[in-house]
Amino acid sequence: MAPTQGSDDKPRSRRVDPVMRNALRYTISTREHELLQGYLISRAPSVLHKRLAPLSEEHPSTGQADDFNAATVRLALRLFVTSYSGLKAWSYISQRLTGRGGGNQLSLSLSSILFFHRILHRFFVRLREGLRSDEARSFRRRNPRTARALTSKLAPAVGASLSGLFLGISPADQTRITIAIYIFTRSLEFLYNNLDSKGYFKAKPWWLGSWLLMPLATGQLLHAFVFDRDCFPEAYGNFIMKRSPEYVHTKPADYPTHLPWPSTFETVDSLASISRLRWPAFTSPILFPNAKTLPKSLVAIKPLTDPAHPAIKRVSCAVLHPHDPSCLRTYISYYIRAFPGMARFWAIVYTLFALPRWRTFTSAPLQFLTTLTKSILRTSVFLTSAIGIAWSSICLLQRILPGHVLPTNRWFVSGFLAGLSAFVERGSKNSRSAFTYSTRMSLDSLWKVGKKHGWWRGIRNGDVLLFAACLGLVNVVYDREAKAVEGAVLRKGLSVLKGDGWVDRVQTPVADKVGKESREGEQTKDKTS
Repeated sequence: MAPTQGSDDKPRSRRVDPVMRNALRYTISTREHELLQGYLISRAPSVLHKRLAPLSEEHPSTGQADDFNAATVRLALRLFVTSYSGLKAWSYISQRLTGRGGGNQLSLSLSSILFFHRILHRFFVRLREGLRSDEARSFRRRNPRTARALTSKLAPAVGASLSGLFLGISPADQTRITIAIYIFTRSLEFLYNNLDSKGYFKAKPWWLGSWLLMPLATGQLLHAFVFDRDCFPEAYGNFIMKRSPEYVHTKPADYPTHLPWPSTFETVDSLASISRLRWPAFTSPILFPNAKTLPKSLVAIKPLTDPAHPAIKRVSCAVLHPHDPSCLRTYISYYIRAFPGMARFWAIVYTLFALPRWRTFTSAPLQFLTTLTKSILRTSVFLTSAIGIAWSSICLLQRILPGHVLPTNRWFVSGFLAGLSAFVERGSKNSRSAFTYSTRMSLDSLWKVGKKHGWWRGIRNGDVLLFAACLGLVNVVYDREAKAVEGAVLRKGLSVLKGDGWVDRVQTPVADKVGKESREGEQTKDKTS
């Protein structure tokens, strides 16, 4: 008797191609497949409902815990696709050539780090548990040092950091250096938080804090800006030059077009030449029209110095404020002109960042606006003062120091004095982020300046080795005290790297404990089998 049509359709509908099953396994999780199937069933016509295979017969992970390796592959693939799309979109938006290369290699590097970090962490956790068992007692006796290293609590964290070596897949360009410097500063920051929470810095004075990074960073950056501008971050310099109205002079509107006028960077180069000449005195062409007022290396700034006020005594003052002989009055005029524009700029920035917290504004508008206004004013005062002091302290140091004392290094002193204005910004919510950002810019600049002048020689793939070492330090700190790692998103990212899922161990310690217990149970099951 021939089978009926209904009985023939049932087994045929349950046959799923193995390729499709593996594609489902490494593309979407069981939960995602369930939601997707529910959505399709709700949208499909009723006649097709019976033809849609049940979840248990389509997804291979149903009925058991979602496979760790499959989940790791899924995450790595998604990171690759997301980062690659983001990098290409950024290249398009910033009008860069998309065929320059590096976008796919950086995406491959990041996804490889994620994949191998999870695999290595799981491997070293299982290896540690295996070596601590009674069956491995003979191995521990024969290899005591190796056993102590592999059974240490830090072994999974340090072993998983070997995945950081896959940063070497990315091209050896500025992006890779920036990533290495970023994790270097962040790892030291987290280590400081961990030691601080344990009471190692109880005796520190009240004024000691991260704001003291700014004087050192600003001093180095200002010196590099004047003498090694090719080792200086361009965006950083443009921000400063656009907000120095009394010290950086653009070409006047009524100035004859056929006559030369020094550009912004020609003015800075002339200040570097003045430093090397040990800050010569100024001879006014108005009082001495037939005298040689400038050396040949400073001819480019003649349009600035020729009409300068005769009472000015130094060439640098004639370059920075040619129309006013008073350095103090110039600084006050600068502050009056620069502060409103700086405040408007940061008002826009802080308002945009405050938009996601609009519910806080609706519940407590006065407190919200007060906090926002304080942040705007504090940052505006800090940056306006820093830029003004960086320029005006050059005049101050000339009154205090002879020309032969620190002729070029006084630019570092000026930057150091300018960085002291960070005292105003200390204690604010995002102050440490701002200070560490400037520190990262300074470290990058200092490294380039040192290589340029032969102070040190870089080693091949040194940034990759630094990244891997700092990744290990971050893992160790996170395992010892998760709270020391600032930022909920960063903590969740580290949990994903360890295989614990998108959880914050600070906010949900119970979930982390359950995850650890499940891993230990899984390891026990593997050993018994």
